[in-house]
Amino acid sequence: MPRTWKIGLVVGTLPAVAAAMAMLGLGPPPIASGVQLPDLVALASGRFQYRPGGDFTRDGKPATAPIVAAITQPLEMMRHQVTVGEYSRCVDAGACRRGDGTSAADVPMVKISWWDAAAYAAWLSRSTGMAFRLPSDEEWVYAAGSRFGDAEGAPELDSRDPGRRALDRYERETAIRTRSDPEPQPVGHFGANEHGLLDIAGNVWEWTDSCFARGIIDARGEPSTVTVDCGVRVVEGRHRTYLTDFIRDARAGGCTAGLPPSNLGFRLVLDEDWRLRLRGLADRVRRALTGRSI
Repeated sequence: MPRTWKIGLVVGTLPAVAAAMAMLGLGPPPIASGVQLPDLVALASGRFQYRPGGDFTRDGKPATAPIVAAITQPLEMMRHQVTVGEYSRCVDAGACRRGDGTSAADVPMVKISWWDAAAYAAWLSRSTGMAFRLPSDEEWVYAAGSRFGDAEGAPELDSRDPGRRALDRYERETAIRTRSDPEPQPVGHFGANEHGLLDIAGNVWEWTDSCFARGIIDARGEPSTVTVDCGVRVVEGRHRTYLTDFIRDARAGGCTAGLPPSNLGFRLVLDEDWRLRLRGLADRVRRALTGRSI
């Protein structure tokens, strides 16, 4: 089914909108032959409670990050993780590394490094004329909604003993692991959350664009970032963890904190800059339509 867009007063399929743009001298988006636009879910802006990722200290001792209020901008995210079939188009175009195994086309692509995911986002952006990227950790948590598991919020993790704290985290995440399926399942196996996103926090963990951070919590309980390491990225799924950006199979090593993900994939978001350009284009189309019939 062709993707449907709503631009101001104009509602139609993308080819119809492209034709209108061409007639107005605006030019259609350059979508490469054989490339399909991803199925996107639009999320309205909103406020939510969020526990920042990373390692924090208070008075020089390990501490759990406090919950803070966050506000997101409107967001459009892929309805499901990038599948083997979708990723293979990037491989065929010579823009992505060939994956391992022979999984069915409708299961999430796994054994993906952060750099592999970034390469796919760059290829999809070039092929569609739009701008796609990995979501930030904050965006992912907002999109996950009630399916986000706050493993850091357990009272026992408030222990000031680093060894006890690490053991408590490991045991809690192991319990989470036992409830997940060890093998990737076809799209939709884990159902949709309240935003309509499929399989989020299912058995496939997802890369985000956020870097690992270390911070401190002041006397008022306010967190602040001290150092950032972008060689390590935040990974979200049934729990939050942190992986070096070149790791493709977390079970083979490289998990910097907690239990390694069973499978590691990704989904993308449509960049806000593109949405702003599209809104500007919509205004031009709407103004033109007031004096011209298409």
